[in-house]
Order: sequence, then C-alpha cells, then structure tokens
Amino acid sequence: MMHIVLHFLVPLLIAAVFYRGQWRKATIIMIATMLVDVDHLLANPIYDPNRCSIGFHPLHSTWAIVIYTALFLIPVVLKQRTDGADWQPASYILHLIGLGLLIHMALDWIDCLV
Repeated sequence: MMHIVLHFLVPLLIAAVFYRGQWRKATIIMIATMLVDVDHLLANPIYDPNRCSIGFHPLHSTWAIVIYTALFLIPVVLKQRTDGADWQPASYILHLIGLGLLIHMALDWIDCLV
C-alpha cells in the first residue's frame, strides 16, 4: 500500500521543489507515467506481491530504462545548448515523462529490495 502512495507522493514532492512555477502540470505528467504498469497485464498472474517488476515486465526492462533516461536527459542537454532559453513545450513534456518513468522504476526497484 505504501508503495502505491509513494508513486503519487514522490512526483508531487519533486514537482513542488524543482518545478515550482508549474508544479501542478509537472505532477500530473509524472503521475500519468504510472500507465507504464499496463505491462503487468501480460504477466500470469497479473499481480504477484513477491515478484520484482524490474527486469520481469517489458516496460520495466533495462532497455526501457535506458530509453526513459534518454527522455529525461536529451531535453536538458538541448536546453543547455541553446544557452538556457526557455523549454520548448514538447521537450519539457518529454523531460517530465522521462523523469516520471525513472521515479517509477526507482520506486519499483526499492520495492524489490524490501
């Protein structure tokens, strides 16, 4: 139960601290990335409290995490190359999607350790 609460609370806290000007939008985008758990529907059983999602489900694989990292970092690099100009809307959204997915994977990984 606490695991699910953290999937809502951590994005909210990160948005409040790092994206103060648009914390609501940032929170909604990062929480929407919980849809990545749709890949649990491919498993049998769909829910197993003793199963580690990381490395088991396709959208929780190492390759997927590499893509999520790129989604997070590429907009940051592009912003730095344009001398810190404002975020383009699409790159801002991709950055937040990547961040939300990385938060999700980190929380799932912590759950695997516990």
